[in-house]
Amino acid sequence: MTTTFPRAVRFVEMTGTALSALLADDRPAAQTELGLPLGDEFLTDRAKWLWQYRLDQLTRDPTTFGWLVKLVVADGIVVGYAGFHGPPDEAGMVEIGYTVDPLHRRQGFAKAIVTALLERAAAEPAVRTVRATISPTNQASLATIAGFGFVENGEQWDDEDGLELIFERPSPLTRT
Repeated sequence: MTTTFPRAVRFVEMTGTALSALLADDRPAAQTELGLPLGDEFLTDRAKWLWQYRLDQLTRDPTTFGWLVKLVVADGIVVGYAGFHGPPDEAGMVEIGYTVDPLHRRQGFAKAIVTALLERAAAEPAVRTVRATISPTNQASLATIAGFGFVENGEQWDDEDGLELIFERPSPLTRT
């Protein structure tokens, strides 16, 4: 069932302690740290790859905290996770990433997440461009970003995800 009304989401920062707990399959410790119940999606191999990657990133550069992975919460329920691949690079580009828990898909959360990520990017003067990279076979994500002004401008090979199409759009604060 597809929801036609806009969804409201908020972000809760994932801490290094929570990421470490999830990597150790200690969901209760992660839930205690974050103050929210977490579904099975947070213990999948794919999620654990991301937790390790972001924890390593945070360990190398603690200033990335606030840009990395966050819980996505709607009506007190964790419906997924999202964030940026890091802070703005030298050119002012940030890349978004998001996952909606399978139990909460097709309810408008992905569009709400992209909206919230774009708002976060717009609030940061250093951000000039927002990027999304998506597998050409991921029709759901391609449809999600379609209404947000992203323009396809190439492709890349990602060792984890394979072929990805590159989409970019100016941040709303970009001035020409």
